[in-house]
Amino acid sequence: MSIIYGPVPSWRLGRSLGIDLLSTRRKTCSFDCVYCQLGRTVNSLTERKEFVLISRLVLELEPVRSVAADYATFSGVGEPTLASNLGQAINIVKTTLGLPVAVLTNSYLMSRKDVRQELARADVVVAKLDAPNERLFRTINRPAVAYSLDEILQGIRRFRSEFSGKLALQMMFIEANKDVASQMAKIAERLSPDEVQL
Repeated sequence: MSIIYGPVPSWRLGRSLGIDLLSTRRKTCSFDCVYCQLGRTVNSLTERKEFVLISRLVLELEPVRSVAADYATFSGVGEPTLASNLGQAINIVKTTLGLPVAVLTNSYLMSRKDVRQELARADVVVAKLDAPNERLFRTINRPAVAYSLDEILQGIRRFRSEFSGKLALQMMFIEANKDVASQMAKIAERLSPDEVQL
């Protein structure tokens, strides 16, 4: 199974060449969001580790050097920041493909300095935020451990102050949070992203 897929059409990123640094058979994530298109989280994980060797990434990038795309996007079957070699992978993709790099993250590990430093190598970071309070956060995102929404917000805030690229907040509205849009807007205003994706 290849760790590179697409390009796929993306309303956010145009033609997006996907890179899956987890490459697990089933979803590997620190959340089990009720709306996730990948279904339930089978591999619940909160600690970073190496899933895909950099040598494999280098090998698989070669055949797609000439593929026309707008972005190389780290996404796939789970949370990209769980890959402990994400920063190195971003550097290699930029050098090899000459494309801007985007990372889609659930924001869970953004409170960690090492994760923020690695994410800062990307051109675009899309950070998930679906709830304005702890109760809805646990209802919608169903985190694997007792990690608080406040820690996540602090991580995004720190990242915003350190990051010179484009930061987008991705907000999914479903039945559970459709009535708190004004609260979400206030949080977004405080975090000061470059855009909000609904």
